[in-house]
Amino acid sequence: MRIAKITAATVTTAALALGLAACGSSEAPSSSPSAAAPASSGPKYAGKTLTFWRLGDTNPAAQKYTDELVAEFEKETGAKVNVEWIPWPQVNDKFTAAAAGGTGPDVTEIGNDQVPLWQSQEALEPITDIVAAGDQAQIPKNLMGLETIDGETYAVPWGGGSRAVLYRADWFKELKIEIPKTWDELVAAAKKIQAKKGSDVDGFAFNGGSDANHLLGALAWTAGGEYAVKEGDKWVGKLADPGFKAGFAQYTGLVTDGLSSKSRLNQNTTEIRTRFSNNKVGMYLTASWDLATIEEESKGKLKGDKLAFFPLPSKDGGEAQSFLGGNDIAVWGTAKEKDAAKEFVKLASGKQWGVKYATDGGLLPVYPEALAALSGDPAQAPFAAAFAKAKAFPADPQWTEANETKAVLQNAARKVIEGKASADDALAAASKELEDILNAS
Repeated sequence: MRIAKITAATVTTAALALGLAACGSSEAPSSSPSAAAPASSGPKYAGKTLTFWRLGDTNPAAQKYTDELVAEFEKETGAKVNVEWIPWPQVNDKFTAAAAGGTGPDVTEIGNDQVPLWQSQEALEPITDIVAAGDQAQIPKNLMGLETIDGETYAVPWGGGSRAVLYRADWFKELKIEIPKTWDELVAAAKKIQAKKGSDVDGFAFNGGSDANHLLGALAWTAGGEYAVKEGDKWVGKLADPGFKAGFAQYTGLVTDGLSSKSRLNQNTTEIRTRFSNNKVGMYLTASWDLATIEEESKGKLKGDKLAFFPLPSKDGGEAQSFLGGNDIAVWGTAKEKDAAKEFVKLASGKQWGVKYATDGGLLPVYPEALAALSGDPAQAPFAAAFAKAKAFPADPQWTEANETKAVLQNAARKVIEGKASADDALAAASKELEDILNAS
């Protein structure tokens, strides 16, 4: 998932609620070796002014980080930076207007799964040279699948996110339920919750809304499936292959086996969270940023040791694969000060400032050493383990249309659950539709 449509305030508060261990101190870090050198860059960019778009609503921690980063860049380069905060609901319109009008920032934060879309609109500047050297060369290639297109890189991963199962730890203790290690154990736990807490409670909530593929994708990828693969210059749909079918069966089985109600086939994570806050969900797939809102929605009743996470288990044991979510930083295609903008991206995404961006925002660092350090943190370990082997959706600008506008997989699942089509027929049709969308010019 890109880490989008999540306010920075919520992320930061959730991170504090989990007691996340920051890899850097609260003081502004010194510049990394890959940062611009003051001696050569200062005079060169003196008098230049950059516009930097940060996404979301500001909060004290995010503002402090941004102020410190900007101050360091200005000190090193002599340039000035104007920061504009763009609320998530306005981001798409703002980007669209900037791309159409040839305007926009010099540097922008951007959701990782939005990179292919805006690259296709020639709205992002190639920055392959930045990720090929210095700190950025340490970022694992599997974390850059959405940023690298036709051999060029258009954004640098800045902070990541993965999902795990949020559960009612107090209910598990009360009902003597052990943490599920396999899919069958998860199903059994969900059914026990429903037997004791009522049939109107979702033991494990089915997500059929706009972010449904975060759950479906995890199950399908773990079973060996793929949405589509690139063969030559064409996408070929793989939804009818055995691996994807197996994951799809687990996904739809959440409803057909009675773990989640058929009356809520369209609910997304936000709606599931609200039901969780009102004691109507035992488990669901999400991330740490939901904790602060759950505490608020439950009027302070659900917090602390009443809640916990465990990795989504695979069918036969082990951890399921997670969707590769994250926020990136990029140079806008029509940047007026492209050289200075690249220096800003180099500094911001270097190890020290990059790790600080992630940890201050309750996200996962993209640098292996910092990510590995979280394995000993009970709160972060499930997310760090999932993120280390996370996968991304097809890196195509039309994916958003397939996923959100046309809801290809959500519609296929509803047809199967409602008995309007067999899984074979629904997935064959969906695979063709997905293929047509991704290959549209």
